[in-house]
Amino acid sequence: MENFLSYFGTLTPAADGAITSFKFEYLTTLGFAALVIFAGRAIVGHSRLLKKYAIPAPVVSGIIFSLLVSFIKMSGTIAFSFDATIMKDLCQNLFFLCVGFGFSWKMIKHAGGKLCAMIAIAACLLITLQNVVGVLVGNLVGLHPLLSLQCSSAAMSGGVGTASAFGPIFIDKMGAPASATTIGVAAGTLGNIMGSLIGGPVAAFLIKRHGLKSDPNDKPESVASGKIIELNNSRMISMFAMCLLLAALGMPIYFLLDSIPMISMPKFIGCLLAGAIARNVMEAFHIKFYVPEVDAIEHMFLELYLALVLMTIDITKLAPVAGQMGIILLAQAVLITLFGIFVSFNMFGRDYGAAVMTAGNIGWGCGSGPNAVANEKALMEEYGWHNVAWVLYPSFAVVIDDIYNPIFLSLFGSFLAH
Repeated sequence: MENFLSYFGTLTPAADGAITSFKFEYLTTLGFAALVIFAGRAIVGHSRLLKKYAIPAPVVSGIIFSLLVSFIKMSGTIAFSFDATIMKDLCQNLFFLCVGFGFSWKMIKHAGGKLCAMIAIAACLLITLQNVVGVLVGNLVGLHPLLSLQCSSAAMSGGVGTASAFGPIFIDKMGAPASATTIGVAAGTLGNIMGSLIGGPVAAFLIKRHGLKSDPNDKPESVASGKIIELNNSRMISMFAMCLLLAALGMPIYFLLDSIPMISMPKFIGCLLAGAIARNVMEAFHIKFYVPEVDAIEHMFLELYLALVLMTIDITKLAPVAGQMGIILLAQAVLITLFGIFVSFNMFGRDYGAAVMTAGNIGWGCGSGPNAVANEKALMEEYGWHNVAWVLYPSFAVVIDDIYNPIFLSLFGSFLAH
């Protein structure tokens, strides 16, 4: 039996007060991740509430899976773990590379420099406020400052990806408690739910309060042209190979950024910048690329990444700080609501597009770029289309976030650690 189990992982018998543990090898781990994705889609597909608030499928099933694993561990039966480190790193970096590839200079020219500047300023201001509020509230409730930071812009604006990337940095380089990654991932997960619950209602309130209406002539490109773009196997292979090459080219960028004194930069920033640079170089030299295939790769690796992250978090580590974390997240929810009504809407132009972008702002400001997309899509299905808000805002705001947020977190984290 032991020989049979060795094909699926490594069994460590109970010793020195520790319970028996079993670590699944990486292929079996990926098999569990696939089950998490399938289960999540089935659960969300049969839940009107989850679909209404656009909760990502792997988040739902991943939490259920991790709760089950944690329950088994707390029962004293056996402790399960998973070999997911390399796959999580690969999925994270390819996802952010594709996010960077969505950043086109043509979008900025079309939207206008003033709006882009306002989006960038608002993003940096929100990130700064989230960290100040998070650390201040964390200090009041007696939470370690680096754990408070994990409940701030790392998990809110940055989402699960940034929080899980900075967890090891805070632990290994700044002396944060070992639960930093788990707390950040949990905060990012709850942030996704917060952003989905808050974004639509706030934007709807702004639309009704100011009597805003969409332009009936503003339509999606697919509707205007009447064309339906289909994925192609040959193009998919080419774009996947391109993404792998660009990820490798992102490592020198990562090296240069991580060599800056006082800053601990996550690897994915190198990939994100490599994607953004490559996109604009290819456009300038008229090199052919295929956006639908890159978008498919982005969503594929995001789903797998979320599944791997959520299914491997140890919920038992959250118990000692659950109350303190909840208070900080409540403060973050109040902050993002007030920020959307009084800052984002005014900075983005006080028109219908500004309301749509405010929904997007609350989406990524509480979790992720996909959250921003989901919020905007739900709002526009009800009130009408806005092309600039859809094409420009989510990708541009996320790029600004993924540049400024890690720099601020690194500097602020280093300051708090000393």
